Amino acid sequence: MKALSIKQPWAELILQGRKTIEIRSWNTRYRGYFLTHASKKPDIEAIRVFDFDLERLLCGYIVGYAKLSDVIIYNSEKEFIKDRDKHLSIHEKTKYPVYGFVLKDIHRIKPIKYKGKLGFFEVREIEFNDIYK
Repeated sequence: MKALSIKQPWAELILQGRKTIEIRSWNTRYRGYFLTHASKKPDIEAIRVFDFDLERLLCGYIVGYAKLSDVIIYNSEKEFIKDRDKHLSIHEKTKYPVYGFVLKDIHRIKPIKYKGKLGFFEVREIEFNDIYK
């Protein structure tokens, strides 16, 4: 199954349903379910802004799954800002286009320790049905 590493607190905000668009500097043709991996390195500034306790956020674990249903291409700051309530970005973008992965059917799972990678990566040891155990 495919997986995507996302820094904390962004992974937690996705699991809470508060963040429904994941911002990337690269596009993808992939559509479908993927595992949400909370990367080992957190976004400290975002943790402060969203008032999370770093000690309570899991890093280095697969923590959920979601369905990537579409990609929005933001070609300007104006387009990007109009969806801020969905992507929650606190970081100023200076280079466009920026890609917004639209997430649906988001679920938290029992955490599974796992080393992440850049981009979408395959997690062969975990089958989709295994995440329900």
